[in-house]
Amino acid sequence: MLEIGSLIDGKYKILNVVGKGGMSVVYLAMNERANKQWAIKEVRKDGIQNFEVVKQNLIVETDLLKKLDHPHLPSIIDVIDGDGTFLIVMDYIEGKPLSDALKNSGAQSQEDVIEWAKQLCDVLGYLHSRKPPIIYRDMKPSNVMLKPDGNVMLIDFGTAREFKSTSVADTTCLGTQGYAAPEQFGGQGQTDARTDIYCLGATMYHLVTGHNPCTPPYEMYPIRQWNPMLSSGLEEIITKCTQRNPNDRYQSCAELLYALDHYTDLDIENKKVQSFKWKVFITSIILTIVTLIGTLGFSVALSVKKSSTYDYYLETAEMVKSDQDESTKYYLNALSVNPKDIRAYEGMLNLFLDDNVLEESEESVLNKELLLTYKDEIVESEPQEYADKIAYPLAQAFFFAYEPDEGRSTGIDKSVKWFKDVEKYSNNAQNIERSKLLRSMAEYIEKNKSSKIQYNGDPGIDYSEYWKKLKELCEAGVNDNGEIENFRITLLIYRFVAITIDDKLDEFDKAGIKFDAIGKQIKMISDNTEEICKTAKFENESEEQDRNTMNSIDATIDNISKKMSSRLNQEVENE
Repeated sequence: MLEIGSLIDGKYKILNVVGKGGMSVVYLAMNERANKQWAIKEVRKDGIQNFEVVKQNLIVETDLLKKLDHPHLPSIIDVIDGDGTFLIVMDYIEGKPLSDALKNSGAQSQEDVIEWAKQLCDVLGYLHSRKPPIIYRDMKPSNVMLKPDGNVMLIDFGTAREFKSTSVADTTCLGTQGYAAPEQFGGQGQTDARTDIYCLGATMYHLVTGHNPCTPPYEMYPIRQWNPMLSSGLEEIITKCTQRNPNDRYQSCAELLYALDHYTDLDIENKKVQSFKWKVFITSIILTIVTLIGTLGFSVALSVKKSSTYDYYLETAEMVKSDQDESTKYYLNALSVNPKDIRAYEGMLNLFLDDNVLEESEESVLNKELLLTYKDEIVESEPQEYADKIAYPLAQAFFFAYEPDEGRSTGIDKSVKWFKDVEKYSNNAQNIERSKLLRSMAEYIEKNKSSKIQYNGDPGIDYSEYWKKLKELCEAGVNDNGEIENFRITLLIYRFVAITIDDKLDEFDKAGIKFDAIGKQIKMISDNTEEICKTAKFENESEEQDRNTMNSIDATIDNISKKMSSRLNQEVENE
């Protein structure tokens, strides 16, 4: 064990022991320089068989937590790998595990359990929305810390794993028997988000009844068998969470969260009351259908229901976005409820463009299901939002990132109508200016393509003018102060210009564009790309695509330089 008062890694002073487990000890430590307390988890080699295996599990746990940022998850600050010990420095969470609350006072209040479950639903939904999704797999009271402010924190990621869509089953069976879902044991398939929903249901069962599912009779009875005063609605939720077949459970945390928010609606008594009220309401509607008051009351009720349903579909679409088809279905459901709200359009477009590629199949959905069906309503409702959040990114996606099926045309021609919409509906001067420039370039390229089939000896294109447009396009990414405003779009512009120069080098040469001018342009692109690489703050999920774009620019510029060098050497030899 670490000595109280000792200094670890030159900065963490050990204050006292705050917890012990079978393999580890947790200390409270102070970083005196930063005047902040941390928890240090120590795992020693002494007395532990297969220490390297345990250590590797801890490394997996810390690597997972380092990627995460959520108010109900602890942050990993430091990892110290010593000779006979492994130390993890993390947020110090003041509070006690929910297992202590059960031990001290038995069953917890229904209202508290529901509030904790909603917070845990939120954090599990966050984990499931990562790419790839993270499945926690060990939800139980001892892994949930209750803080003095009443909020909870999820701890201990030793059994968490990243979901692999190609796997048929988990490689290991991990979890705590009693709380674990059937698929965690016995080779019944791999764990997924519905596994965590089962574990959360088992945890709610223990908390609200006080009966541990890990002990005899090893079965979760309906909760009102233990306490008839509990909500039948909550009983229905827990029963659905803990179904043996994953298909019979809630399919996402968003769906479960919605049920917890409306658990009283599921109460048997409330259902009877609501049924009676509904009959009375229908009768009154029939009797007063011709009155203004009755009509207005129905309209308001319908509006409230409509808003709640729309938000539910949006939340669910976000939670299941790792499954694009499923997420798309919920966005379309939201649109059918309220086609005048920009959020569903924006969410679906972000879903399709998340990988920086717009595929032809995605375009088909956008055209058929979304834009052709609902575009007029959103343009009428929010023209400015439509222009800047839908038309502008979609136009750029067609111009720079469209991937058609083999043998089909590029998306540059398809971008024109969307750039025109930006110019028509937007009030953003920068977006309008860049849209005009890109639209002009797109139309110029299309004219060039059509001229190739004239076979009349006329090239149909002025490459001197084409060169001017390429230079203007490069300059559009830099403001009056010489600063790059949107590095991702600027990189796409640079890649497009570099590829065009490489492809049309002979044509530019014949049009009298000097290699000095071309060299100056590609140097500017190279310098700015290097500056972006040094200063831009890349997003984790898009960093790989951005790096690939920069590598493509570098490779193309290198190819252009080799071509020009070879051409100059040949001219010297000819002389």
